[in-house]
Amino acid sequence: MQPRPLAGFVALGALAGAVSTVVFTVVHQWLISPIWFALPAMLAAGVVCGMSLAWSYALVAPNPTVGSWLLYNLLYLAMFIALGITSLAAFDPVTTIAALLQTNEPPRELISRALPMTGVFTLGTAALLCALHRPTWRGAAAILTTTVVLVLLLGLNISVLGLVEVPREAMGVLAETFVLLLVIIGIYAAMVEALGRGFLASRSTRP
Repeated sequence: MQPRPLAGFVALGALAGAVSTVVFTVVHQWLISPIWFALPAMLAAGVVCGMSLAWSYALVAPNPTVGSWLLYNLLYLAMFIALGITSLAAFDPVTTIAALLQTNEPPRELISRALPMTGVFTLGTAALLCALHRPTWRGAAAILTTTVVLVLLLGLNISVLGLVEVPREAMGVLAETFVLLLVIIGIYAAMVEALGRGFLASRSTRP
């Protein structure tokens, strides 16, 4: 049976995931285009991702601290950036940004083309995180689950970057994509860090 503070920490992760999703939507409208029509689905994804990150961190960090929590989130941010770079290196463009922006639907065909690469990347990332944290089998399962959840719910659009032609004058779109990643993960991590100090402090002071 997990200690009671863990349940509160996971719940805080859910709340922070929802808040960061709303901020992400606002910034997305400002930088790229309005996506308010997708807010209910994105809120659900934000809650699930937020809970998963908090849960897996609690299982792989024997002595949770503010620093290790921020580093844990930074590693997943690096995962998304690496996924985008891998996509750009692996694929040739088959469509344009303008064509994608004309539709309000996810790029399902592109996601399907990138899926084999995305699957290999996801498993490789989980293996690397396990090598860094050296968790128990339960912790390893949590890392794998979190990695899969984050890639499925947040990373599929990033996985198709290499399939989209980006004219030189539109290169800022790539920078905007990484800014959005920084916004959603940064706000999430900072909110949990600010409101979850009781969990981090109480757990980190145990022998």
